[in-house]
Amino acid sequence: MTGNGMFWRIVRRLLTANYARLFVILLALGAGAAITAALLNLQIDAKKRLTTEFRSLGANVIIAPKAGAAGVSPNTIDETILEKLPQQNDGKAIPAVGFLYLIGSVAKQGTDKFEPAVLAGTEGSGLTEVRPGVRTQYFSVEKDASACEVGAKAAAQLNVRAGETLVLRGRGAEGGPEPTCMVASVVATGGAEDAQIFVPLVLAQMLGGLSGRLSLIQMSVTGTPGAIQKFVAELSRNLPEADVHGIKQLTEAEGKLYTRVTGVLTATVLMVLLLTSLCVMAGMSNIAVERKNDVGLMKAIGGSVRRVVELFLAEAVLMGLMGGLVGAAIGILLSISLGKAVFGVAAQPRWIVYPVAVTLTVIVSIASAFPLRHIAGIRPASVFRGEE
Repeated sequence: MTGNGMFWRIVRRLLTANYARLFVILLALGAGAAITAALLNLQIDAKKRLTTEFRSLGANVIIAPKAGAAGVSPNTIDETILEKLPQQNDGKAIPAVGFLYLIGSVAKQGTDKFEPAVLAGTEGSGLTEVRPGVRTQYFSVEKDASACEVGAKAAAQLNVRAGETLVLRGRGAEGGPEPTCMVASVVATGGAEDAQIFVPLVLAQMLGGLSGRLSLIQMSVTGTPGAIQKFVAELSRNLPEADVHGIKQLTEAEGKLYTRVTGVLTATVLMVLLLTSLCVMAGMSNIAVERKNDVGLMKAIGGSVRRVVELFLAEAVLMGLMGGLVGAAIGILLSISLGKAVFGVAAQPRWIVYPVAVTLTVIVSIASAFPLRHIAGIRPASVFRGEE
């Protein structure tokens, strides 16, 4: 039999010498690998989930008129800025909508009761992303350029429902043209938007006499707080005529929350690995006591210290692999249900976690074999005389 064949035969005998002890050690390593893989997968998934949750709060980047800038109106910016905006950031589309706000008068068609209201002209893509809300009423209006959306409070004040028509008047437009718009939906946002009426930008510009102008542009940029700050800085350089800034409260809150979640999960992973190491080390201590005679015999018949160490390392690596391969697979599956419990959406398996968790488990297994270190220096004569 070759030397390598004998080596692996001895390793197999070492592993199967005590099935109960092997099962306990593998159980500890498997449990540690499962929890480690689950938490690492959640940690990676948390970044995407938190970003998604914060983007549901609405826009996080604003392009507004620069103080003291010259223009048609000191409170507006040029509509052409919309065309200069980047379409993507880190490979993800950027919802961007231009708004023009003005005070007008609105009445339900068929009545003469005009009431003041905030008209918000909109142009761009992704209105639902930058202005989150729930449509409490909806009426299908296909290809109607004059369709509008009404905030919940404004709808209640005007006693209007989806499918009905509003008559609009601009500021000081008494006796002038009175365009109409059909209410496509009633939107509840829980914010100031509930008191606004959203109309096409061209209609708002006509009513306000502000052709080609916008009050501001809202964007919803996906990414980490650092990536968003970098995006804002670059956009500011490209648009010197406007004031580009992020919504500080959103970016800071997202950054702090992600840091805390990451910190807690990382600390928990380290604690799990430490506890796993202690559990395995306890089993290895028993092995060290039992194998003194075996090591003494191997050295007596010519086995080198290096070969003895290699036997124990091979045993530790194999146990780490067995426990890690099974435990990490279970952990990734476990993280799917944990993600649903924590974020309300099942976590997406990140397969990079699998080799990382297995590698960490093998490292823990090798580190836990520390009690076996001192038996490599046993003297055969002392063992046989019962001195060690």
